[in-house]
Amino acid sequence: MEIKNAAIFASGNGSNFENLVLGIIQKNIPIRIVCLITDQRLAGAIKRAQRLNIPHFIVPKYKTETASQFHEKILIILRQHQVEWIFLAGFMRILSAAFIEHFDHKILNIHPSLLPSFKGVRAIQQALNYGVKITGVTVHYVNAEVDGGEIITQEALYIQPMDTLETLTEK
Repeated sequence: MEIKNAAIFASGNGSNFENLVLGIIQKNIPIRIVCLITDQRLAGAIKRAQRLNIPHFIVPKYKTETASQFHEKILIILRQHQVEWIFLAGFMRILSAAFIEHFDHKILNIHPSLLPSFKGVRAIQQALNYGVKITGVTVHYVNAEVDGGEIITQEALYIQPMDTLETLTEK
């Protein structure tokens, strides 16, 4: 089976990044993670990438640049690394429709809710505020609608009365 090159985009701590990398390795999935792309200079994902010997690239979005300029900087890196797939693991930027077209049906997002509920940012806090008893995680294809792409898989999780944002995030 042919091995596909993939990049992971992350903006934060990087636990999803690390779990993806380790899961791919442990399950012998024919994917090679060739780089981490982050928009945050202090993202915890950077240290995880270094520990896993995965090249990382910090691509900040400057206030003076357009979304297309920002995305072009990323595309240059992806072309250099012959990236075929992208996994979004806590990447806190919206990708433009033009960018998504470059990787049609080859960008996957991990979203911390059972979509279509609680789209967008702070989904876990939204679920807690709303008082739902069950939440979870969704993996879906990325399209131009925020968290609106075709759902691939979902995993449900009961919210316990003592759960906080921190404990639920960890689960």
